[in-house]
Amino acid sequence: MTVMGVEAVKAGVTDMVKGRFSWTEFLLQVWFMLRVSLAPTIMVAIPFGVIISVQIGAVASQIGASSFSGAVNGIGILRQAAPLVTSLMISGVVGSAITSDLGARTVREEIDALKVMGISPIQRLVAPRVFAALLVSVVLTFVVAMTSMVTAYIMNVGGGSISSGTYMSSFVSFAQTNDLLLAQFKALIFGFVATIVASHKGLGASGGPKGVADAVNQAVVLAVIILSIINLAITQAYVMLVDTGL
Repeated sequence: MTVMGVEAVKAGVTDMVKGRFSWTEFLLQVWFMLRVSLAPTIMVAIPFGVIISVQIGAVASQIGASSFSGAVNGIGILRQAAPLVTSLMISGVVGSAITSDLGARTVREEIDALKVMGISPIQRLVAPRVFAALLVSVVLTFVVAMTSMVTAYIMNVGGGSISSGTYMSSFVSFAQTNDLLLAQFKALIFGFVATIVASHKGLGASGGPKGVADAVNQAVVLAVIILSIINLAITQAYVMLVDTGL
């Protein structure tokens, strides 16, 4: 998978420089990924915002720190919730679609036909999907962050537990640009890894329809495990190396 990732990036960048990049395939993949993942992402982001708001609000009120709810909600959503929801959507929805598509092409021997014609499947099929996933991951992370923060705001302010001015003041005081950059950095990593895992499993599928189904299952499970480990590593490194101002 590591080799495939390097080859996909190299092929994509080289084709862009030489003007041979398949922009049509790229745009089709962007549209497809957004179409299948945007609505589920919003539907998952809303409960995340509610859960974070309720849990943090309950604890904050018990210790007399309700005025800091805006800061804690915002930071929690930006640093963890938004990237995590994006990783689940990319690996579960987008990744499964990529694996099933490439897996079906593999068992129908379309991939072998491309190789016979001297066309690299990584260059023609994987690279556009990788770069499309990078863009879609950033968009989904922004959507999750905005949806969850608006939901948390409504739950706190609408519920009367804190005033609008106090909520926004605490958020602005503690949230940093680095938090948003961290979320988008995670999104890029998650999108890249999930797409490579899905493509690797799809191109390695065998055994007919059952083999494709098995490849999809393996791709989703493996991607979720890898992304969870990566998220833990990035979060730990960020906390240790970056001055969060808290």
